[in-house]
Amino acid sequence: MTAVNFARRNDLSELMDTEPVTPEDFAACLKDLATVNRLTLAMRPTFHWLSRATRNWPAQRPFSVLDVGHGQGDMLRAIWHWAQRRGLKVELEGIDLNPLSEYAARQATPDAMNIRFRTGDVFALGAERRFDVVISSLVTHHLTDAQIVAFIRLMERQTTTGWFINDLHRHALSYHVFRFWAALAGWHRFVRHDGPVSIARSFRRADWERYLMQARVDADIDWYMPFRFGVGRVKVPRS
Repeated sequence: MTAVNFARRNDLSELMDTEPVTPEDFAACLKDLATVNRLTLAMRPTFHWLSRATRNWPAQRPFSVLDVGHGQGDMLRAIWHWAQRRGLKVELEGIDLNPLSEYAARQATPDAMNIRFRTGDVFALGAERRFDVVISSLVTHHLTDAQIVAFIRLMERQTTTGWFINDLHRHALSYHVFRFWAALAGWHRFVRHDGPVSIARSFRRADWERYLMQARVDADIDWYMPFRFGVGRVKVPRS
């Protein structure tokens, strides 16, 4: 593994983005990644924000969610269960650049959930496509700084209620702990390689402050244990 300078974002390649793979092998990778997300409480920041965004939401009004970079679809399935417990009607959609993600998500998701998965580029969404909220998890570290600023502006344009980014905190401790943990657990080779790379490509608070300033958007930046940043805003406070 290349030496990492944690003072800045590192431009390292992830195998998931570069190595040809069969649909079955990619699905196995996403399954292990979903396990990692569960063990590291990765969804907690998103649900914390969603609870705020839907506070006092009208019971009969559907709440539309677009998940950018949906992967295996585990976040959207979790939102479906969360909404069921709260009696909240939801319209759930995921978009991902990789067609193998759509395949894996469809295979893992019961038809009864009625979650729409599709392959596509979020930056190509038509201006008419609007959602109550847009969320993403572990996506922005795949983007360049300029793309992140453009993504914030896109979410600001195409949401009526708000948006939320859930991604990693760039830190030496999480980097080295994950390398050891992933090797010990014997997770998929992509997870063992890409997990530390994702941390090296990720963020510190100053990065998010700069992106928001460049996008000219005012949003909250919150830190969550273990080593996560949640960046987002609720446009319309609901009393």
